[in-house]
Amino acid sequence: MNIRPTKYRKKKVCVVFGTRPEAIKLAPVINEMRRNSDRLSTLIIVTGQHRSLVIPVLRYFKIHPDYDLDLMKTDQKPIDVVLRVCRKIDSIYRDEKPDLVVVQGDTTSAMAAAHAAFYRKISVAHVEAGLRTPDCYNPFPEEMNRRLITQLSTIHFAATASNRDNLLKENVDPAAIFVTGNPVIDALHEIIRRPVGEAALPEEVQKIGREQKLILLTSHRRENFGEPQRNIFAAVCELLNTYPQVEIVFPVHPNPEVKKAVRTSLPAHPRLHLIEPVDYISFIRLMDRAYFVMTDSGGIQEEAPALGKPVLVLRVTTEREEILKSGNGILVGVRQDTIVAEAARLLNNPSEYRKFARRSYPFGKGNASAAVVRLIRKHLGV
Repeated sequence: MNIRPTKYRKKKVCVVFGTRPEAIKLAPVINEMRRNSDRLSTLIIVTGQHRSLVIPVLRYFKIHPDYDLDLMKTDQKPIDVVLRVCRKIDSIYRDEKPDLVVVQGDTTSAMAAAHAAFYRKISVAHVEAGLRTPDCYNPFPEEMNRRLITQLSTIHFAATASNRDNLLKENVDPAAIFVTGNPVIDALHEIIRRPVGEAALPEEVQKIGREQKLILLTSHRRENFGEPQRNIFAAVCELLNTYPQVEIVFPVHPNPEVKKAVRTSLPAHPRLHLIEPVDYISFIRLMDRAYFVMTDSGGIQEEAPALGKPVLVLRVTTEREEILKSGNGILVGVRQDTIVAEAARLLNNPSEYRKFARRSYPFGKGNASAAVVRLIRKHLGV
C-alpha cells in the first residue's frame, strides 16, 4: 500500500541585514536555510549600508539579495536610518507576507526591521540575542538597539549561556531562548578550511617580514569618536616609537568621522600601514598573521580566540565578557597609558603572551547555523 507523503506549505523566512558583520554572521544561516529549501523559502533584504564591504561577503557565500533598500547616505544619523528602513521595508512585508523575520545583532537597521515587523504582527527571530553592558549609552546606539530588539522578538538565539542568563534576568520567556553558539564561527571555519595563502593578504602586508611583530588595529565605534580615538592613536604612535620590531596595520573604516580622525591625529610613520578596508576573507588571513589585535569591534572579539590571537579591547565596557573569562582578551579602555602598558606586557613577556595566545571557542565551535535553522523549522511547525 502506497502512502502519500504529507504536503507541507513552505514557510517564508525574511532575512534582513546591511552591515558587513551582519552579512558574515547571517550568511551561514542563509546557506543552511537553502539546504532546507524543501520546507523553507528564504527572502533576503539588504539595506544597502556599507555596500562596498558587504558585496564581497555576498559573493563569497554566493548570496543574491531579493531586495536592496539602498539606504546609504553621507553623514546620516541613526534616526534617519530608522525612518527610512521602516518606510521602505513595510511595503515589502505587506506584499511578501513572511512568516518570520530574522535579524542579527544590534544595528539600528536591525532594530528598525524588527520594529516594522512588529507593526505587521510578523514574528521576529533575533540571532546573537542577549548581549548586554550595564550602560544603555555604551556602546551607542547598539546597546539600546539590542534591548529593543529583545522586546520585539518572538524567538531568541543566544550565542552563550551568559547571554541567555541576561535575557532571563529581563523576564524573557525561557521557552523562547536557545543557546546556539555564534554563526560567525561557522563562517570563520569555512574560510580557514579553504587554502588561500599569502595571496589573500594586502600586498603591503605581504612585504612585512616574519621577524616583525604585526599588530592589527581597528577603531570605528561611535562612542570612541573624539578624545577616546585620539588617545588610541596616541598610544599607536608611542608603541611604534618604542618598539622597532612592531608594525601596525590599520584598515581604515569608511566612516567619515574615522577618516577625519586619522588625518588629524595619526601622523605618518614608516611602520604604520593605513590600508583600505579589505574583504572579509583577506581580513581573516590578516588577523591570522597578526601577533595580536587591538580593536573596539565586537565581532573581532568573537573571531580572534578561535585563531589563538590575543585581543586588547579598546573600550570601557564589553558585552562579550566571555573573551575575558576565556583568557584571550584584556579590556584596556581608551586611556593612552593603559593601552601602551598592556601592549607592552604582550610584547615584552613571551610567557605572558602565551597565556593569551591559546585557541579557544567561547562563542561556539562552528555548528550555530544548523542549530538556528533547526529551531526555526520547529518554531514554524515544519
